[in-house]
Amino acid sequence: MTESSVASQSAITISLCMIVKNEEETIERCLRSAEQIADEIVIVDTGSTDKTKELVSQFTKDIFDFEWIDDFAAARNYAFSKATQEYILWLDADDVFLAEDRQLFLQLKSSLNRDIEVVSMLYNLSVDNYGKVISQLRRNRLVKREKNFRWIGAVHEYLEVGGKKLDTDIAVTHQPQDHDSDRNLKIYERRQQKGEVFSPRDLYYFANELKDHQLYNRAIEYYQKFLATKQGWVEDNIGACSKLADCFYYLNDVENQLKYIYLSFQYDTPRADFCCRLGFYHLNHNQLKQAIFWYKLATELDITNAAWGVVNHQCATWLPHLQLCVCYSRAGEYKLANDHNELAAKFIPDDPRIHHNREYLRQMLGSQ
Repeated sequence: MTESSVASQSAITISLCMIVKNEEETIERCLRSAEQIADEIVIVDTGSTDKTKELVSQFTKDIFDFEWIDDFAAARNYAFSKATQEYILWLDADDVFLAEDRQLFLQLKSSLNRDIEVVSMLYNLSVDNYGKVISQLRRNRLVKREKNFRWIGAVHEYLEVGGKKLDTDIAVTHQPQDHDSDRNLKIYERRQQKGEVFSPRDLYYFANELKDHQLYNRAIEYYQKFLATKQGWVEDNIGACSKLADCFYYLNDVENQLKYIYLSFQYDTPRADFCCRLGFYHLNHNQLKQAIFWYKLATELDITNAAWGVVNHQCATWLPHLQLCVCYSRAGEYKLANDHNELAAKFIPDDPRIHHNREYLRQMLGSQ
């Protein structure tokens, strides 16, 4: 075996590049979960006043200061510029690799073909009380350094990539702590005051910040502006429809809530969360036939097609079955109600609603 062939089969090397500020509550947990993966850890601090740097220094000497200029992409690009290894991995301070995913990553590291320039991974946004993933999407997470891929966007930045790509089932899990919830909104508002013309993507994420701050009427305005550009990414278009439906729900405007649920179907085939929304609407209006239709459809959809957008696992697994149990029970179809309760139980076996339904349906079936 030649020296060159040995080199080609050796594990890739990885620089972990992060931007941080006042992350003392989470940074140690994050770095401990990734230290076996990274050959180099590069930390760019944008103005910490807590113990972040002290905690980081346990893991690396490569700590750099970056003057904050209201631009996340600029900070991330600076961090990437300090990397020296073959590949660059990025994380946020409140992200972790759980043990199973860390092992999967180490396997990938030892076997990755160096022709691969971009590796995407799943991103677990939230989990339920049982530790099961509720919502999830996919992000480009590991990139070849020599390609000089760049971050774009001052807020809610994204990594612009190209070339040969590998999609994996490795997951990064988001475990957030309280943060400066006004930070991003203030950045957008300062940019707006300067007269900056927002891109379609900026319109969408500015609307998200407004919605998160319960400024529903302003959020509606910017979601509608975003959709009117007709230049948005399809997943953001669908996301805007979902969030518009939320806004109108909070404003008790049922007509517009339904309008944007149905509008989402123009961008792609129905997603499970929209089907459950419609099922819920019809169930509340005691329209059992329509409710059953939409909840059943939610159980039949392939959620893998939406992997790059947010996937609501509850709406694609146990929730519609639990609601179908309610629908069929109200219709007096207790056998079908029991069947769907048991299907829901496969996903949430210890949920008290499952046990309550079993007791009730046992009584009803016994009386027939």
